[in-house]
Amino acid sequence: MDLALYDVIIVGARCAGAPAAMLLAKHGHRVLVVDRASFPSDTVSTHYIHQAGLGRLQEWGLLDEVVAAGTPAIRLMNYRHGDIALTGFADPIEGIDAVYCPRRTVLDEILVNAARRVGAEVVEQFTVTDLVFGESGEVLGIRGREGDGPVRELRARLVIGADGAHSQVAKRVSAELYNVRPAAGFIYYSYFAGIDDWGLHHRTGKNHSWFGSWPTNDGLTMVATICSRDQLKDFRQDPETAFQAVIDDVAPAMGTQFRDAARRAEPLRPMRYPDNYYRRAHGPGWALVGDAGYHKDPITGWGITDAFLHAELLADKAHEGLSGERAMADALDEYSKVRDEMSAGVYDFTTLMAEMELPPFFDAVLSAIGTSQHWTTKMLGLIAGGVEDHEIFSPDALERIYEDAGVPEAQRIYDPS
Repeated sequence: MDLALYDVIIVGARCAGAPAAMLLAKHGHRVLVVDRASFPSDTVSTHYIHQAGLGRLQEWGLLDEVVAAGTPAIRLMNYRHGDIALTGFADPIEGIDAVYCPRRTVLDEILVNAARRVGAEVVEQFTVTDLVFGESGEVLGIRGREGDGPVRELRARLVIGADGAHSQVAKRVSAELYNVRPAAGFIYYSYFAGIDDWGLHHRTGKNHSWFGSWPTNDGLTMVATICSRDQLKDFRQDPETAFQAVIDDVAPAMGTQFRDAARRAEPLRPMRYPDNYYRRAHGPGWALVGDAGYHKDPITGWGITDAFLHAELLADKAHEGLSGERAMADALDEYSKVRDEMSAGVYDFTTLMAEMELPPFFDAVLSAIGTSQHWTTKMLGLIAGGVEDHEIFSPDALERIYEDAGVPEAQRIYDPS
């Protein structure tokens, strides 16, 4: 059996694994990243990268590659939740004044190539069959095969699982789940020509249904629908008709235009995602990043951005352990703590929006925000990752929002509980 030694082995080479590999290789570590897929290849995705995530691509020198691939810049958001309308765009974050929604065939190849350029070894079409454990239960490496080749045993000081929500690494180490919240819905999406003027929409109707649109590569617009899980059985009976019915229900005028003008370029794709959760982020010889360690509903499009942010955080902390700057367990403890703290607001907001029915507090606040372009811009900045929660939801900020909107005192709600 072939035996090779690395500083880090990463299982999964997409939005979390490839950046972690790139950053660790830049630190001078010997890094191997393996993936069952070959690149370029597609995967289910929201495609959406918030300004906070684009800031990481810019820092890594990769944003220009995404733009050069023909990914359109989006500088206007149309957000509606029932009668609440927020139209505008967030202020620039790190100088970035747009969002981009690249096809995963574009984005993932850029990330994988970036990892290769700085010295990470990338092996495609590699299937991990098991982890290698030591006598005390610590992870020592992986076993697997490239294509139909022989089983190989590859060892490392740290194995990182970046292999998605159904992570084999997480399964093998029995990483515990916590803060689990049931999934509220399911998605169908595809790519359409003929609706080039739609731009970016995020619209929730009154019947627990939602649709969104955003331009992507090749002159196409991605259109997605979300419905509550209790509608899945009926939706599956005739997805084409159900897809159109969601748009008709949420925005009738757009539904008419979609029926008359939209030309689907690829089959409809279902995405029945797992529950929202955190997983224990590390243990002896292993760590998790991306959806392997933390997953939430795709309705806010924060999956890719969080993958970038957490990959960078993990790479920094793993480097501290690998370099001997501090004990690896201590460094990964800090990774876990910071990951949970920095994602808590997005997690709460996402799982709330996924219910597609605003509680009274958020209904009152967002209704008031929608009357002011200043507060609309700030709210969109919070969604984009450039505004902190307290800038909108502190008592003083709420008072100013209600005052600016002329909301009578009796109708003001200050407590989300």
